[in-house]
This record gives sequence, structure tokens and C-alpha cells, in this order.
Amino acid sequence: MKEKGRVFVWTLFDFANTAFYVIILTVGFPLYFKEIITESAPNSDFLWGLAFSISMLIVAVISPLLGAIADYGVGKKKFLAFFTALCIAATALLFFTGNSMIFWGIFLLVLANIGFEAGLVFYDAFLPELTTEKNYGRVSGYGFAMGYVGSLITLLIVFPLYQAGFEEANLFNIKISFILAAVLFLLFSLPLFIYLPDRQHKMKFETKFIAEGYLRLRSTFRDFKKYKNIAVFLIAYFLYIDGVNTVIIFSSIFARETLDMDFPEIILLFVIVQTCAIIGSAIFGIISDHIGHKKTLIITLLIWIGIVTSAFFVEDKNLFYIIAAFAGISLGSSQSTSRSLMSLLTPTEKKTEFFGFYSFFGKASAILGPFVFGIISSEINQRAAIISIAFFFIVGLLILTRVKDPQIIDNQ
Repeated sequence: MKEKGRVFVWTLFDFANTAFYVIILTVGFPLYFKEIITESAPNSDFLWGLAFSISMLIVAVISPLLGAIADYGVGKKKFLAFFTALCIAATALLFFTGNSMIFWGIFLLVLANIGFEAGLVFYDAFLPELTTEKNYGRVSGYGFAMGYVGSLITLLIVFPLYQAGFEEANLFNIKISFILAAVLFLLFSLPLFIYLPDRQHKMKFETKFIAEGYLRLRSTFRDFKKYKNIAVFLIAYFLYIDGVNTVIIFSSIFARETLDMDFPEIILLFVIVQTCAIIGSAIFGIISDHIGHKKTLIITLLIWIGIVTSAFFVEDKNLFYIIAAFAGISLGSSQSTSRSLMSLLTPTEKKTEFFGFYSFFGKASAILGPFVFGIISSEINQRAAIISIAFFFIVGLLILTRVKDPQIIDNQ
């Protein structure tokens, strides 16, 4: 298969997994979990945040091991198939959850999200086999773009199922969407497993990989004494990306409960977010080329602070759509610009090692924010919880200002 064909089937996996991301993590299941499984209990937000935090804690703990396996090329496709199957199976089984099935709702969500997040480690490891190093950014961008397209198409597909909301007669349709997420993930991930070769040298899994992954993690920690600028950036990244992740997983719940939006309005909300994320990635990509990645990221974080502050005060639904548009623009920018800045900060000989740690920080960061949001929302209210997320953006921004901009240093 030629390079274009390999890249296409690889990006189809991004298209596939967005069905899980949209239906299970952002739109359908969060509301089903809150209103049906927990029956809108006072601690329902805490339980949702707890479920997500547990899954990300497990992923963070095992990610050094998975990274070592991926780097050694020990059957990447087999491991990707295992975690993809885990996500698909757990997602499909959510169909059988119902009133007061809190344990099973949390258990299956944790399994599904572990499969989703852990699988990405091996999915990303295919990138060096698809194209040359100079094209990594472009090919990676194709994957992001395919994911955004998948999000929009998924939203359009589930819209008829969600129109009637949580009326008793419509609960079956909502549960069918969980099956639909599993089926879409399965169908569009198959081309990767069928057509994409696993080109790295094949080795058998050995117990030494368990120690290897964690020894490398410890070694990277020690190296940060020599690379303080990268360490400062990763601390900032840990905080502000935690804020981004928290906003994503609680956005539909906030829109439903605090602003009393119905399902069609929430679908429209996420269409706006995904569309603006595409626009934001393009616009801020141009801006970063002119003013630098650090300055661009600072602008993005200032927008995020404005978003959560506005969400605290907002009462009007139409105004919230405008806030959502800015969230989409900032979402695309904060993800792509962070990766670009990390690439500039990291020495060439350390890229594999430090980007593994960058991925680790991204996953570990998703533990704290949802947990904090869930506690504050359950003890006070969602408005207090959403404004608390500003703390992650503000502190992350302050630490980011201490990062020495490599683009400025190079130009001096």
C-alpha cells in the first residue's frame, strides 16, 4: 500500500474513535448517567467525575509500560486491537445499564475509557512508519482533522435518536446510541487492522518491559534537572490541560442542568464547538507562525479564563452558544499549539523520551480537575464548580510565562 493509502486508513481510526468520544464522554452517556443511572442524585456530578478520574489514574499508571512496549515494537497492532476491543465491548454493554445501576455504569465507563486512552499510545506509535519525520506534523494534523469530521458526522447521526430527550418512550433510542458508538468504532477501525502493516521489528513480550517503562520514567524525571525549561512547561501544561479536559467532560451536564438545555440544543452546542475547533486550529496555526507558539498559547489560555468566567455568569442560552464557539476555537488551538511548543523545547535526541512524558502528563492531568469539579458541584453547585476551573487556567498561565521561548532565543 502506498503512503497516501496508509495515512488514510490510519486517520480512519481517528474518525472511528470519535464516535466513542462524542456519544460516551461528551453528549449522550454523561446525561444518561446523571439522569437515569444516578437518578439525578445530589452527588451525581461527583460520581461522574470520580469515574473519569479513576480511569485516567489507571491509564497514567500503566502508560509508561505501554510506552515501552510501543517503543520496542512488541506487536503494536495486537495491543491496539486488545484495547480497542475492550473499549468497544464495554461501550456496547452500557446499553444494559439502567436506573440505580451506579456500580455497573462506573465500572463499564472506566473499562471503556481505559481501552480508548491506552489504545491511543499504540495508535500514535504507528506515525513514524507512515511517513518521513518532516511530515509528522502534517500527517498528525490529518488525523486531528478526520477526528473533527467524525465528531460532526456522529452528532448528525445521533440527532434523531436524541430529539425526544429522556422521555420514558425515548430511553431505548438513547441506549441504542451506545451500541451505535461501538459499531461505528468497530467498522471504521477495521481498515487499520486489515491493511496497515506493523513494520517495527517484532519481539515477544517480556517481563523486562514492565521494569523498563518505569525505569525510563524515573530517568526522565532525573533529566529534568538538566532541562528545567521543559519541566516548567510540562507543569504549566499539566494544569491548563486539566482545565480543558474538565470543561469537555462536564459541558453537556452543565448545559443540561444549569441552563436547562434540551437534547437538540446540546447537539447544536457541540456542532458549534467542533466546527469552531477546526477553524481555531487553522487560525491560531497562522497566528503562531507570526508571533510564536508561547504567545499564541498565552492568548488561548486568556480566552479559556474568559470562557469559564462567562459560563459562571451566563443565564441566556443564546449567549452560551457564543461562549461555546470561543471554547471550540480555544480547544483546537490549545491542543495543537501545546504540541508544537513542546516540539520546539525538546532537543532532537530527547524527543521520543520527552514526548512519552508529555503524553503521560496529559493523561495524568485528567485525574484532578474532574474530581475537583465533581466535589464542588455536589457540595455547592455547578456554577461554583465551573469557576473553580479558572484556577487551573490561571496558575497554568502564570507558570507558562516563566517558560523561555525558544523562538525568541533563536532570533537573538
